[in-house]
Amino acid sequence: MTVHQIQMNTIGWICLWLFVWLASGCSDRIWNNPYPAAESNQNILYSSFSERPKHLDPVRAYSSNEYEFIAQIYEPPLQYHFLKRPYQLVPLAADRVPVVRYYDNKGGLLPNDVDVSKIDISEYEITIKQGMLYQPHPALARNSSGDYIYHQLDQEQIAASNTLADFPLTGTREVTADDFVYQIKRLAFPRLNSPIAGIIGEYIVGFSQFGEELTSLHDRWQAQRGGDSSRYFDLRPYKIEGVEILDRYRFRIRLKGKYPQFVYWLAMPFFAPMPWEADAFYAQPGLEKRNISLNWYPLGSGPFMLEENNPNLRMVLSVNPNFHGETYPAESEPGDREQGLLAHAGKSLPFIGRAVYSLETESIPYWSKFLQGYYDTSGISSDSFDQAVQFSAQGEVGLTDPMIEKGIRLNTAVTSSVFYMGFNMLDPVVGGDSESARLLRRAISIAVDYEEYISIFNNGRGVAAQGPIPPGIFGNREGADGVNRYVYELTEDKIRRKGIEQARDLMKQAGYPEGRDLNTGKSLILYYDTTSSGPDGKARLNWMRKQFAKLGVELVIRSSDYNRFQEKMREGTGQIFIWGWNADYPDPENFLFLLYGPNGKVEHGGENAANYSNPEFDRLFVQMKNMENSPQRQLIIDRLVEIARRDAPWAWGFFPKAFSLSHAWYGNVKPNLMANNTLKYKWIDARLRERQRVLWNPPVVWPLLLLMVLLLLSAVPAVLLYRRRERSAAR
Repeated sequence: MTVHQIQMNTIGWICLWLFVWLASGCSDRIWNNPYPAAESNQNILYSSFSERPKHLDPVRAYSSNEYEFIAQIYEPPLQYHFLKRPYQLVPLAADRVPVVRYYDNKGGLLPNDVDVSKIDISEYEITIKQGMLYQPHPALARNSSGDYIYHQLDQEQIAASNTLADFPLTGTREVTADDFVYQIKRLAFPRLNSPIAGIIGEYIVGFSQFGEELTSLHDRWQAQRGGDSSRYFDLRPYKIEGVEILDRYRFRIRLKGKYPQFVYWLAMPFFAPMPWEADAFYAQPGLEKRNISLNWYPLGSGPFMLEENNPNLRMVLSVNPNFHGETYPAESEPGDREQGLLAHAGKSLPFIGRAVYSLETESIPYWSKFLQGYYDTSGISSDSFDQAVQFSAQGEVGLTDPMIEKGIRLNTAVTSSVFYMGFNMLDPVVGGDSESARLLRRAISIAVDYEEYISIFNNGRGVAAQGPIPPGIFGNREGADGVNRYVYELTEDKIRRKGIEQARDLMKQAGYPEGRDLNTGKSLILYYDTTSSGPDGKARLNWMRKQFAKLGVELVIRSSDYNRFQEKMREGTGQIFIWGWNADYPDPENFLFLLYGPNGKVEHGGENAANYSNPEFDRLFVQMKNMENSPQRQLIIDRLVEIARRDAPWAWGFFPKAFSLSHAWYGNVKPNLMANNTLKYKWIDARLRERQRVLWNPPVVWPLLLLMVLLLLSAVPAVLLYRRRERSAAR
């Protein structure tokens, strides 16, 4: 066979192969699918994460990216109702929401409406559900004799272990009251550094003393082992005065005084049960160095368990086969039924079998995959906002036509968070309780146009704040009743920010006409401390300068890194700053305490970053904070908010508005800004998803067709040359 014949045969085979490949491409197989073909039509939710969660141990975890996973795995006593608003606590691991009992200092039972000053002890008795089992886990594996298989590992076994899957045998057992008490002991153990130990120590009787006792005991225990603290330190023999096990399914917690917000803490993973076997297993020397620990592999009784933890690629949650069961709620708010949110009422949870979270560090690839149908839900970055969202002439938000054509839905909710501009009340210029400083702060509050800020920098995703309490939290007043009359005015039933001339008039009254100090004749210079950097940060800072320039004030920007910024806040050397707060629980106390004098950041190390102190505000706050929600409590809150508006320690800023998108196949979507364990309610129409993926991701075959044409054209000279040689040979 000649060289030309070989070339012709080769080209022929290539063309045949390309033809077969193109023919197969006309089938329903998707060429760019990032997931295995075997997962098509399976009941799997696809999402993403951008940063590895640092702590999956509920004693330490306290950030949203950590709660996204552990809230699906651990079950504290209570949870938030998925559908009802305002937010309502309902049982989770507990069989009912505990009813508090009050006692005086002699142990006498008090009526519920007793004056708070007479309450010495608040008591919560918690009964847990029977029959709850932990997920399959090596820490709970036992042999036929009842001994734990993996609690006495030797160094050879540990050296051969790289993941939890290297321990093939698993076991389970029932959740008991002891496990809840054991977790509370872990919260108190200083070695575990729980971020809420200081707060809880103020309330649970004997909690802080127990932590001190454990420190001393652990130090002696460690010294006896030559400083080796890697082995298991058993907390079970030690008791907290205010925490008592009553029987296998009941335990009691006693608090100092009255603290009704404590029930909200019972809905957080901090108070989920923890089997002592988990600590005993993970404490074995060498396992933590191999990332085999509670911070990497949780152990819970919830509907899901962490099947795969590969933070450089993906994290996978799968259904806990031992889950005790729960049903979708049958009660809701008006309008939920019309939205299809009760279609699964009474059905068993969870609805999905697995949840796959892929690592995505860049917003553009993430957005592209969402539009291709490879993620079921998505946030909206600034880069893609205009592509997804549009505003009507009346300012109403809606989706763009391409999004509507894809069946994508927009979900919005005002978050339980606040961003505000704070004035350091210890500062000699903007701080203090003089009338001049108060008027200056009010003038700035009018001039800094947060409606404009929200429009420019947040794509309209926010609501200008009238006070410190966000919508949806008890105490917030909406409409005309909630207007901050020092900054806004009501005209023709519309709330409008006061005009800049009114702000300039306040500047004149404060002694700064046209931004000049009457006493010195010099221009007023104020200082703004920030961590903003980069192009976006520069645009924000330029905007901020313009707001102050409207009053004739020169604003000096003092940028620093976050550590230096925090240091300025702690030392009180900043003057004006931006700060924010996310609610720990849906109670006005969790926002008003940001203005409580004894919570000042400089003097007390608290969260009152403005260092605001007003005796009347502080007195009313103490009266309000431990009250049940009632008309009387609302009146006190109204007075607190009015005092703060008058003194203006904040320019009130805005409440962010969360926007998210979801595909038509992703069901039971209702924003719940307090609950973190909502994965169990979601359902997927996997067949619809697969059909849409095929429709949206047709194979791009023209490059291959072009390649075939080029190959055929390249063969023409060879064919002509071959035929010419054949004819010559014949002659």
